[in-house]
Amino acid sequence: MPRNYRLQYWDYKGRGIYMITMNIDGRQPLLGVLQGGTDGAWVEYSSLGKDVSEQIEQAFEPYAQIQICAKQLMPDHLHFVVWVKEAIPVTIGEIIRKMKIGCTHAYQDYLRMNAQSTDAISKQHMNARSTDDVGSINDLRIHAQQPSLFEPGFHDRVLLHAGQLRSMINYVHDNPRRAAIKRAHPELFKLRHEQQVAGLGCTILGNCFLPDDPMKEVLQCSRSLTQTDIDRLKNECLQHAARGVVYVSAGISEGEKQICKALREAGFPLIILLSKGFPASGSPHARYYKPQGVYFETCAAGKLLLIEPSDELYEAPTVEAEVYQKTGIRDLPHTSLRYRFLALNAMVRRICR
Repeated sequence: MPRNYRLQYWDYKGRGIYMITMNIDGRQPLLGVLQGGTDGAWVEYSSLGKDVSEQIEQAFEPYAQIQICAKQLMPDHLHFVVWVKEAIPVTIGEIIRKMKIGCTHAYQDYLRMNAQSTDAISKQHMNARSTDDVGSINDLRIHAQQPSLFEPGFHDRVLLHAGQLRSMINYVHDNPRRAAIKRAHPELFKLRHEQQVAGLGCTILGNCFLPDDPMKEVLQCSRSLTQTDIDRLKNECLQHAARGVVYVSAGISEGEKQICKALREAGFPLIILLSKGFPASGSPHARYYKPQGVYFETCAAGKLLLIEPSDELYEAPTVEAEVYQKTGIRDLPHTSLRYRFLALNAMVRRICR
């Protein structure tokens, strides 16, 4: 199914900065090979990858109003950042659609030039040296029967705030290093569905041994805390973490967010509960999911566990009783944000017990 993410009411002909993400159909590694390690990774482009890179440049070349700020092809997807400095006569989407057509033509030329007939592929299959080789050969055979290089649609992220441009450029250029880290530590980036945590079904990602630590403590802050109160509690938490405490938090209030950030930056382990955020089990995105930003680095260091409880948490009678006792509201809907946040806090306490 197409995956399109458009901002409603946004003028895609006007000024703006966009990070564009496009996936190879079936997420097959046709654009190149990841080389190097975690201290220096890069993608060695295939001949098709080189053609796709040129197609991106050619698509935007007629528009002097547009600057390509960053571009990175990965084996099975690509990112680029474009800055529309003045209004353009067509939408960004129209330019990208034409670019995709050019890339698909390059892909079809690539198949013809390589003359990958069924017989040749079968012969290579028999001589493949590893399961990765077999996968690549089968990928090419499958794609040889399909006219399009990319999945339908594309994802665009509109940069709305000061400072985001530099962050997005860094994100795009840093993709090979992050991919190398994930390749080196697959166990830390594997989504584990239907796992039992504190007696409830959850999806987890990260260091799954952190809940076994005997020195877990709840991190919850009232929204009424002043900044002075938050700073004082932050220093206490940093001192306790230095003595081996593992904090568990839903990171909901401003104080919780500040303290979790301080703990992450200091290199201390954390268990974070999420209301939503993971792709569904069996979805095409579950296989390729990885946490973003600071969560990625903390996860790679083995200092983070992300937990998303299933709906079982919100329906559990003991959790419901705890939430209703705290709020005094017996008819608070389970689907309301307040109920879900209080239920997450109840789960935090349950994990620590």
